[in-house]
Amino acid sequence: MLNASQLVAICDRPLNDNMRSFIAGLDAFGARVGLDKPQSLAQYVAQMAHETQSFRYDREVWDGKGAQARYDTRTDLGNTAALDGDGYKYRGRTGTQITGRTNYQLFTEWARKLDPLAPDFVANPDAANTDPWEGLGPIWYWDANRIYRYAEAGNNEMVTRTINGGLNGYADRLRLYDRAALVLLGYEADDIRGFQRAAELAVDGISGPNTRAAMHKALTALPASPIAFDDNTAVIALVDAMRLLADQHDPRV
Repeated sequence: MLNASQLVAICDRPLNDNMRSFIAGLDAFGARVGLDKPQSLAQYVAQMAHETQSFRYDREVWDGKGAQARYDTRTDLGNTAALDGDGYKYRGRTGTQITGRTNYQLFTEWARKLDPLAPDFVANPDAANTDPWEGLGPIWYWDANRIYRYAEAGNNEMVTRTINGGLNGYADRLRLYDRAALVLLGYEADDIRGFQRAAELAVDGISGPNTRAAMHKALTALPASPIAFDDNTAVIALVDAMRLLADQHDPRV
């Protein structure tokens, strides 16, 4: 579906454990939420790469200022009371930056449908950054919020708004989308001119609405990745294998 060489090319940085977890989650569960479709996969990879600064981080960098200073009282996220520490405790984790007590509870419920021995992420939110959950967390969020609706339509703005709540970092998300789309289409990550030439567009090396619409059309024309299993065999195998490594996993800050 997405191999390590492709992700390295998109992010322009060496392979690391965050990337490996991300790819493992995609391999096990991505096809079940539509991420076998290249047009959705490009959007997903771009958003996760932005949220993690190209997989440098698997949790929110915290200084307790600005919007973070208000996290304790974000009752819309299920955080309970001022000064009780919920904001920091339930700060963003995994590739999609799962945030807030409510989301950790919902992720727990989803994970335990796959594996009754899955951690209680409310009691131990750091467990979200252990394998296989680090790679599966973003997939849960993508599906639970039905982000595929916008990805399959090529609506970069609504994909971003659903993940971010606004358009923070939108220019970088678009930049990463361009790179993901080009790599999935078989181009070098920065070869916008090559794609424009092949798509019979004005060749200026600038990715604007017309170029992105053409990329989306080309991605949609690609076949979906083959599904290796028609049940949860791959997920169960991933959970069993990664559970053996979970105690050795050092969550990265």
